[in-house]
Amino acid sequence: MLESITLGVIQGLCEFLPVSSSGHLALLQYFFGLGNENLVAFDLLLHFATVLASLIYFRREIIQVLIEWFGGWFGKKNFGWEYGWAILIATFLTGIIGLPLRGVVEIMSSSPLYVGFGLIFTAIVLGCVPIISGNDKNHSLLKIAVVVGIAQGIAVLPGVSRSGMTIAACLFMGLEVKEAFRFSFLISIPAIVGANLLEALKFLKTGEAAFLPEGYVWACLAAFVLGLAALGIMRKLVLNEKWPYFGIYCLALGALMVVLSLQLF
Repeated sequence: MLESITLGVIQGLCEFLPVSSSGHLALLQYFFGLGNENLVAFDLLLHFATVLASLIYFRREIIQVLIEWFGGWFGKKNFGWEYGWAILIATFLTGIIGLPLRGVVEIMSSSPLYVGFGLIFTAIVLGCVPIISGNDKNHSLLKIAVVVGIAQGIAVLPGVSRSGMTIAACLFMGLEVKEAFRFSFLISIPAIVGANLLEALKFLKTGEAAFLPEGYVWACLAAFVLGLAALGIMRKLVLNEKWPYFGIYCLALGALMVVLSLQLF
């Protein structure tokens, strides 16, 4: 029960903070010795909990974009019209890049070494944020969506932070800090939902028995509550330009995983 709740806590915190939830879950499942269990159903529930948290947190923005995007087909093209297309473009590019990498992701997720390299890469990206965020560029939102969608596609690799990659990409393309936070997490919703639907279909197709560990309900509750809290924390950190400091943590954890995996000492 302790292991499952711990996984829920990690999913809730790390899904939105720039430290890679997939990397942390892979490491914990590895060190908890859960690699031989069928945890697909459990992973899907944890991701559903954090998606629900993001839907609630961004409910006003989501409703506004949906109304204005659908309204754009019949009348005036408001801001939500372009925003909706930007989300679709980013999601499409994420799928184009992420789907072919599914096999690679499964292999990398089972190895602390590869997860460690992913965390080090995240640390490098976060370390570059103070440099790239100073650029004053005036790209259209659709062009920004292309770059951010590619960044989100790369972030399917375990250890590579989705939020870190996408917010950094937004800032590099000249998006204002507050808008970078909002756009980063709004484009994550369809991408995460789509990825988990594919996993659910694959799971149902194989007909494998679902394994739900003891305490899975509490684990999902922890993921939901802490996910909401993490979104609020992340927003403050981004607005105050403090979030790149997570790169120090990613570098330390990634280096530790590489050292342990290669048994350098």
